Amino acid sequence: MRGAETVAELVRRQWGDHRTGLRDEHHTLTHHQVAAGAAARAALLVDLLPRGVEPHLGVLLDNSPEFPLWLSAAALAGAAVAGINPTRRGAELARDIVHTECRILVTRRAYLPLLDGIPLPGVRLLVTDTEAYRALLAPYDGAKPGEAVARPVRPGSRMLLYFTSGSTGAPKAAICTQRRLAAAGASLVAHFGVRPDDVHYVCMPMFHGNAVIADWAPALAAGAGVALRARFSASRFLPDVRQFGATYFTYVGRAIQYLLATPAGPDDRAHGLRLGFGTEAGAVDAARFEARFGARLVEGYGSSEGGAAIQRTPDTPAAAVGRAAPGDDLAVVDPATGEECAPAVLSPSGGLLNAGSAIGELVNRGPSPFEGYWRNPEADAARRRGGWYWTGDLFYRDARGFLYFAGRTDDRLRVDSENLAAAMIEGILSRWERAAGVAVYAIPDPVAGDQVMAAIALRGSGAGAVTGPEGAAAFDPAAFDPAAFDPGAFEDFLAAQQDLGTKMPPRFVRVVPRLPLTATNKIHRVALRRESFLCEDPVWWRPSPGAPYERLTSAAVSELRTHYAAHGRHLPDRPAT
Repeated sequence: MRGAETVAELVRRQWGDHRTGLRDEHHTLTHHQVAAGAAARAALLVDLLPRGVEPHLGVLLDNSPEFPLWLSAAALAGAAVAGINPTRRGAELARDIVHTECRILVTRRAYLPLLDGIPLPGVRLLVTDTEAYRALLAPYDGAKPGEAVARPVRPGSRMLLYFTSGSTGAPKAAICTQRRLAAAGASLVAHFGVRPDDVHYVCMPMFHGNAVIADWAPALAAGAGVALRARFSASRFLPDVRQFGATYFTYVGRAIQYLLATPAGPDDRAHGLRLGFGTEAGAVDAARFEARFGARLVEGYGSSEGGAAIQRTPDTPAAAVGRAAPGDDLAVVDPATGEECAPAVLSPSGGLLNAGSAIGELVNRGPSPFEGYWRNPEADAARRRGGWYWTGDLFYRDARGFLYFAGRTDDRLRVDSENLAAAMIEGILSRWERAAGVAVYAIPDPVAGDQVMAAIALRGSGAGAVTGPEGAAAFDPAAFDPAAFDPGAFEDFLAAQQDLGTKMPPRFVRVVPRLPLTATNKIHRVALRRESFLCEDPVWWRPSPGAPYERLTSAAVSELRTHYAAHGRHLPDRPAT
């Protein structure tokens, strides 16, 4: 069968296919029923959209069947979906909906309180779990795919307006056309050998590009089944995989740490799951996952913007992401000069020995599939400056051309005039057997540049790895014992890491019951940086380079305040406990 040029064509192909196509814990739909439901919603959408407006709708839902049904409906109607993040509030939430010019907002009753009192001029609500919604949809039950269109469906038709998960400033809505989404699905089908009898488990939030581009789209392209979990749950992961017969899933951020924090069982390998595809698990946790669950994790690289892609090949080193995808001319450059960085020098164990000269920003110097941001020319220009696509991600490349992820440019630290990457230090600290989760981030140095701070969640002591989804680990706050942090053992561990540069050891170590996360399971570094060492959690620090770690006391905080003030920098008023 030839490759589809549009998502609409992939949706139409489901018509007449009576195999199971879409499931959650409450519903089961065949592929044919998905196509029919999409056609009905497309017809309703076309009738509801005012004339002369952009055919955009927002979807403010958990992962329920309504989400992929409205994605499919938008494809058929030539409309675009803006995934709306339910963790945003007030003016930020209103801005996301209004900025993307949504005239229809699909939601559920549980989210109506989020919309109370915020200005949404010209936006009509469709509340999916109401009789009114079902009555509104009923007259369109006989609709067929392709009968109703808001605009002619072409490969270049906008399909997604998906917000990037930016940690600073207002998120940007990346454009993804039907051509690009269909091609992304087909590429993953070919790369991973997705079959029609596979089942893709979608447990990452569908308002984020990962779940749609890397999980739903390849299932649609292959004619495979889709199983949904409303919100990611570590405790429900294996039961769901078994119940739905899932063979493939995607992950982002710290989801793998959640799963590894669940109690091990003798039946951890009793399932049909064969592959997980995602980002930021890290080589250590990926190996732990495969050893425990028997399913391989493939670390990839991509973004909602689609400006650069890296493909993993069988000869890719465990810690690397892969090489540039065909057609991409990728380089690691110094963002200040645009010059290529030095090739990475690796130790026998794979540690990076020349981080200062090897780490830079990944750019695509060739043709880029980046399709821009919705009504944001300044952000477009920043991505495309000098004729290159600037990813905003830090990498280094070894002598054979393999690329290694080193973090976001926002996560870069400058310590004593040396550039460091937070992800590099995190990877090293994660080797400590007592660490269940690690986050590394910059806090201001009182004189100039940054200091390294780490937040560490310990194994045992009542602590879990991360904060968020249920089941990551049973956590009893009363049982959390910060004294379980052994500074001497931590110092011994640091001294044994041959690839830990002299500027990398954290000056401040915050011991947390769990790491804070964003809605997309990424470390909430903004919150950690904001609190610095003035937090309610216990903090250990080195009063001088190389000194033993000691508990940060109120007296020490007072001295630090004086030191910062003497150099014209001031700490917030919140006291340490």
